[in-house]
Amino acid sequence: MGLKLLLADDHVVVREGFKILLVDAGFEIVGEVSNGRDAVTLAKKLQPNVALLDFAMPLLNGIDAARAIHIESPRTKTVLLTMHKEEQYVLAALRAGIKGYVLKSQAVADLVQAIQSCFQGETYLSPSISASVVNAALTGGTSSTDLLTQREREVMQLIAEGKSNKEVARQLDLSVKTVESHRRNLMVKLSIHETAGLVRHAMKLGLIQA
Repeated sequence: MGLKLLLADDHVVVREGFKILLVDAGFEIVGEVSNGRDAVTLAKKLQPNVALLDFAMPLLNGIDAARAIHIESPRTKTVLLTMHKEEQYVLAALRAGIKGYVLKSQAVADLVQAIQSCFQGETYLSPSISASVVNAALTGGTSSTDLLTQREREVMQLIAEGKSNKEVARQLDLSVKTVESHRRNLMVKLSIHETAGLVRHAMKLGLIQA
């Protein structure tokens, strides 16, 4: 039996396309989900060899889902599928412990090799990711997301998706007062003074799509 994979992408057609490609390559798809939070839950339950995560997923983006998966299923390697090749995204992914960074435009050619490389403990980046971006990721530099805790990033994404404080509290199993506190902290750390600003910032980071 091939490597066991968890596939997380909110677009069914895209997910089915990747599934056909991966099964033909000899991998076993042990689970499929459409949002980042379910990806974490299923990874904990199934303990797959590799979790293939879309970056822009509802409820929890691929980078934060990877962080949580590394805690819940430490042996699971994570591969991120994304449209972004800018430095800030590569940097955030590598810092989150993601071992494979695959551009969707090159996924058909790169995906199988990325999964195999990551399972063997190597780091795989799509060839078009420039050496300068990789060097920047490895030598330092900070972004606004480095200022935020995991919980603050989760709260920001849910707020940007249009959820109320009560809905965020219910989704994250927090009190409304705690969510309000996280919301205030976000605005202070990011020098943002209104909800619309948080939404724009989340869009800039790729956590939600326009």
